[in-house]
Amino acid sequence: MTQETRVRYAPSPTGHLHIGGARTALFNYLYARHMNGKFIVRIEDTDTARNIETGVMSQIDNLKWLGIEHDESIDVGGEYGPYRQMERLDIYKKYADELLEKGDIYKCFCTPDTLEKEREAQRASGVAAPQYSGTCRNLTAEEVAEKEAAGETYSLRMKVPADVTYKFDDMVRGEISFESKDVGDWVVVKTNGIPTYNFAVVIDDHLMKITHVFRGEEHLSNTPKQQMVYDSFGWDHPTYGHMTLIVNEDRKKLSKRDESIIQFISQYKDLGYIPEALFNFFALLGWSPEGEEEIFSKEELIRIFDTERLSKSPSMFDKQKLTWMNNQYIKQMSLEEVVGLALPHLQKAGKLPEELSEEQAQWAEKLIALYHDQLSFGAEIVELSDLFFTDDLHYGEAEKEVLSGEQVPEVMAAFKEQLASLDAFEPAEIKSAIKAVQKATGHKGKNLFMPIRVVTTGQTHGPELPDAIALLGKEKAIARVGQYAGA
Repeated sequence: MTQETRVRYAPSPTGHLHIGGARTALFNYLYARHMNGKFIVRIEDTDTARNIETGVMSQIDNLKWLGIEHDESIDVGGEYGPYRQMERLDIYKKYADELLEKGDIYKCFCTPDTLEKEREAQRASGVAAPQYSGTCRNLTAEEVAEKEAAGETYSLRMKVPADVTYKFDDMVRGEISFESKDVGDWVVVKTNGIPTYNFAVVIDDHLMKITHVFRGEEHLSNTPKQQMVYDSFGWDHPTYGHMTLIVNEDRKKLSKRDESIIQFISQYKDLGYIPEALFNFFALLGWSPEGEEEIFSKEELIRIFDTERLSKSPSMFDKQKLTWMNNQYIKQMSLEEVVGLALPHLQKAGKLPEELSEEQAQWAEKLIALYHDQLSFGAEIVELSDLFFTDDLHYGEAEKEVLSGEQVPEVMAAFKEQLASLDAFEPAEIKSAIKAVQKATGHKGKNLFMPIRVVTTGQTHGPELPDAIALLGKEKAIARVGQYAGA
C-alpha cells in the first residue's frame, strides 16, 4: 500500500503571514493536492519571547483568504494533534529522556557567560564559525549528580557523531551532503525545558507522519542536525525540497525591512488585491509550468504542479508582473464585483460617505466602471479617480504644452457654450457637443480632443472622455472649461 503524502507548513507566530511564508505554504499545498494527500498547518510557538498575540490567527486567516486550505491544524483538529508546540512539551520530554538514556544527548551545565567567552576566544583565534568545545560532553555520572545537587541548571546537547557524512537527495537541488565535523554539539533542550527548533521539528514531523518537506533554502544548514535526531531514533527521513531565495528587483535577498516591496499578505488584502491572482503569482516564484501561459486557476495549478520544474535559481519578485496579473483577474470580474472591491477604498479615503444614497451609489458605479479595465488593485481607484473629487487640477509638463496651443481659448469657448445648452448631461449628448465644436471651429483630432481632455480631467490620457465629463457633472465641467474659454 502506497504511503499517503503528508506535508506541513509550520509558521512561528512571531509575525504575520509574509511573502516567503505564503510561498512555502503554497508549494506544500500544491504538492499535497496534486498527490491527493494532506496539508497540515502546525504552529511552532516555542520562541515565547517573540510571539505576538495576533500572529497565529494572521497565519491561519490569511492562508484561508489566499485559498490555501488546510486539512489539520489548531482550528480544525486532526488525529495527530496537538498542533501547537507549546502544548506538546510532555511529548518532547519523553523523547529527550529516551535519547539521554541512550547517551546520544548529554547534560551541559555551561552558563551563557561561559559560552560567550568561549565563542569570543574562538573568534579571536580566527575561527569563523565557533562551536561548542564539548566541556560537559564527557562528565561522569558522579560529576553530573554533583552539579545537579548543587542546583546548577543545564541544557541538553546532541552528542554529534564523529566523521559522519549526512547526505540527502533534495527535490530542488539534487544530492547534498554535510560533514558532522562542521556541526558542533548543539542544544536539543534549553535550560527552561523548551526544545529547540531542530529537535522539536523532527519529533513533530515523525509523529505527524510527514512525508515531504518544502521549505526555504535558509533551512539547508538545519538538515544535518535534524538527520542526527532521525538517526538516533532509527526513524525514516522525510523527502526535502529547499526552495530558492526570493529576491527583489536589485537581485538582493528579500528582507522584511525592504520597503520597496509590500511584504505581508494582510497588506495585499487591505489594498484590494485578488487572492486568486496572488495564488497564481506566488506559484510562479520558484516554479515554472511548461509553455508560455502564466494565468492559471487553482485547479489547473494543482493538476500541473511538478517538482521537476522547481527552480534552482533565485526567484525575482516582479512587482509589475504582480500588478499586471492582478489586473488580468480584475478584468474578468463582473462590474458588481469590482464595485465591491473598489468602493470601500473611496469611502475609507473620505471621497464618498459610508452610507450612500441611491443616486450616489449609481454615480459611484459609473465612476468605477470607467476604470474597470485599468484597475490593478482596489485601492488604486482613489488615485485614479482623484480628478472627480478635486477643484484644483495640477498640470504636468505634457498638459501645460497642450494648454499652450493657440486654438485652446476658441475651442473652450465653443465647448462651454455647447455644454451650457445641454438639457441631458449624458455621454451621448456630450459626444455630440464635441462634434458641434469641431464643426463650429474647424479644429479636429488632437487639436480638439486633447485640450478638452486636459481642461476637464487634468490629464492627457484617461477614461472615455464623454463618460468622464458626464460624471464630473454639468456645473463642475462648465467651471473648468470656463477658465480657459476666450473672452
